[in-house]
Amino acid sequence: MIVKVKGGYKVISEKSRKNLGGPYKTKEEAEKRLRQVEFFKHRKK
Repeated sequence: MIVKVKGGYKVISEKSRKNLGGPYKTKEEAEKRLRQVEFFKHRKK
């Protein structure tokens, strides 16, 4: 989930509210990081 904060945008976990990256200056940078997190979350070994 992407949340707007004072310094820009942060990527946080929906369940545990942990910070997964940021702050990023643009929303596009935050969306790129969110795609990275989702990729590794669903990756099979």
